[in-house]
Amino acid sequence: MRRRGTVLIGLLAVVVLATAAWRFGPALMLTLALAAPASEAWLQPLLDETPAREEIAFATDAGILQADLYRPARPRGALLLVHGLSRAGRRQPDLARLAALLGRHRVLVVVPQFEGLAAFRLSGREVADVRAALRYTASLDRPAGVAGFSFGAGPALLAAADVPGLRVVGSFGGYADLTHVLAYVTTGAHSFEGRRHAQPQEEYNRWKLLALLVSFVEDDRDRRLLDEIGRRKLAYPGDDTRPIEQDLGSAGRAVLALVVNRRADAVAELLARLPSGARDALRRLSPLPAVPRIRARLLLAHGTADDSIPFTESQRLAAVAGARAHLALFTSFHHTGPQPFWPSVSERMGDGWRLLRLVDELLPR
Repeated sequence: MRRRGTVLIGLLAVVVLATAAWRFGPALMLTLALAAPASEAWLQPLLDETPAREEIAFATDAGILQADLYRPARPRGALLLVHGLSRAGRRQPDLARLAALLGRHRVLVVVPQFEGLAAFRLSGREVADVRAALRYTASLDRPAGVAGFSFGAGPALLAAADVPGLRVVGSFGGYADLTHVLAYVTTGAHSFEGRRHAQPQEEYNRWKLLALLVSFVEDDRDRRLLDEIGRRKLAYPGDDTRPIEQDLGSAGRAVLALVVNRRADAVAELLARLPSGARDALRRLSPLPAVPRIRARLLLAHGTADDSIPFTESQRLAAVAGARAHLALFTSFHHTGPQPFWPSVSERMGDGWRLLRLVDELLPR
């Protein structure tokens, strides 16, 4: 009798493991490849072939958008990826690798080139472009979804609020309110629901922030001067740009004062001094008010060590989305990927489980 019971328990364990492998197998393989890139080599035999990358183009309200299309042989769904502030744009290596991995899991992936984001700009045109790209993606295969990364997540969320019928919407290292991001990049301080946080900031991010704000300045001369300061500082942060700064008008000086500020108690006043057009743009491009209109499942992921956009921004997004949101905070991740060193085995395992659950919802079934 005891032996029969042992056999039954063993058979039950096999059934449970087989069921788990069938249910979570694809998500587990993608999770391993994302969290430990070295594992991709021995996962090769278990995955579909890497889809060929096709260059495509489609029309938007403002013109033609160039994009890469990763088309698997038997797609089960489609996903639009929106890159962040990166000179490489759609060919940013980590993003291209993710698109190829998703393709090997039977996801048809569209990755457009958003020239504004590639130039460290956020003008508002990106929202219309993402909206057009979403409609194109949905026309290729359903169910369709969108995932935005870093500063590309804001336009992705804003566009998703206007496109019905999406399966999933993802924000990875994204923001809720741009004014909070400005405060964080310049002072390292951020808070949510009464809990205040502070961490050292990467100085390079200040000049990415300046490049982002340049397009909000209406005065042509100030915009050209700020653009020159930003380009020189991004190339060499130690460059002396004081001769250029002396020629700035009031609008340009207000923007630069915010960028070089380091005091948390000065942020509100400096924001109030920005040109009215800049303040309006910051409000218009902040997705927090639009999130309640998103009917799809909302996947929010953020690294607690992110030095570009604070993780409390994803907490804000989750709070307004309510039960539709799945929030995952990763202690071993930085801005949009794993840190090179493990903080601890337990934290890494915890993040692995959180990533598995997130990936399981991202992949179409």
